[in-house]
Amino acid sequence: MNETPRANRPHIALFGRTNTGKSSVINALTNQDLALVSDVKGTTTDPVYKSMEILPLGPVVLIDTAGLDDTSELGVLRIAKSMEVLNKTDIVVLIADASVGLTSIELDFIATIKTRSLPLLILFNKADLVDHVPLCDESHLAISAKTHFNIDTALVMLGKMKPHYEDKFKLIGDLVQPRDIVILVTPIDKAAPKGRLILPQQQVIRDLLESDCITLIVKENELKEAIEALNKKPKLVITDSQVFLKAAADTPKDVNLTSFSILFARYKGELEAYIGGVRALDRLNDGDKILIAEGCTHHKSCDDIGTVKLPRWIRQYSGKRLEFVSTSGNTFPPDIHDYALVLMCGSCMLNRQEVASRLAKVQHDQIPILNYGMAIAHVQGILRRSLQMFPSILTQLDEE
Repeated sequence: MNETPRANRPHIALFGRTNTGKSSVINALTNQDLALVSDVKGTTTDPVYKSMEILPLGPVVLIDTAGLDDTSELGVLRIAKSMEVLNKTDIVVLIADASVGLTSIELDFIATIKTRSLPLLILFNKADLVDHVPLCDESHLAISAKTHFNIDTALVMLGKMKPHYEDKFKLIGDLVQPRDIVILVTPIDKAAPKGRLILPQQQVIRDLLESDCITLIVKENELKEAIEALNKKPKLVITDSQVFLKAAADTPKDVNLTSFSILFARYKGELEAYIGGVRALDRLNDGDKILIAEGCTHHKSCDDIGTVKLPRWIRQYSGKRLEFVSTSGNTFPPDIHDYALVLMCGSCMLNRQEVASRLAKVQHDQIPILNYGMAIAHVQGILRRSLQMFPSILTQLDEE
């Protein structure tokens, strides 16, 4: 429970042809027998994830993938799975065979990485089997997973690499000042494990504490009383989107109000990307298909926010006969042309790179996308209220 969430860790993925020793390298890097190692080609089938810490980069996730030249019966599907990992990868490590060098498969893969502007480290494994490895770039390194030759050097090089996104991303810390009073409205979520708050609430609480804010946590029926009990007005009220309307009614007009979902949409991507989706909600027609894309795989309750409440609210708002299709976890349809709108959750379980990949896809296919929190606020008539602390977004919303 005290570990850095996987979605907040840079994702370092290892790619390469079969039998170049990717699994052996990841075992050497982690100093654990994490991945199954065998002389048989195609031993690794599905991606394998391992959380660890690489200084000074910090907590990271290492991902072992299937071979890029897998010729087994399921090879095509395995390669597709490996390439899907790129959508969430922040740093790419390409494992090549030192006795073979870079083949056309690896050169094609490197070209793909360059189009995505991802940091790349090329490790020539099995250096213990050759006399000399010609290296032509400072991002190349000869190693041996078997003898651990240059493994420490590889870790040092990885530790100096950073995801291409900047450190400007903040969850809440850049919106508040020390000693500000912030109230969190956190209804008890039936989908959360017993005795625990859901991840977005945990992360916002941690960020507020690190920002030296005075943080109050209440349930939805306690907000009004909590505000009245204070000797000064709170700087901000952050609510679960499911109780947005009640929180808006109980929060004074001169107090900023937003939701966990909207904060996470801003933290994992950019609010500007969702502006077009607001207008798309107003242009829905009978028969339109809407994709509900959730980032987690929790058990769906009878009144689930994504698959039950949100579709109900949108049908009531639009008055149209609509078809809703839902996906969860890392699944995102390769073809979304049939959808009139994509609705995406706050993405607390997805890293920034995966959210960016989804946003890039919908933008390329010209499909509007909207975040859960903004969608709920819009259909309940409080969208401008929920975005009042983001004046630039309101300006763009008015211009849309």
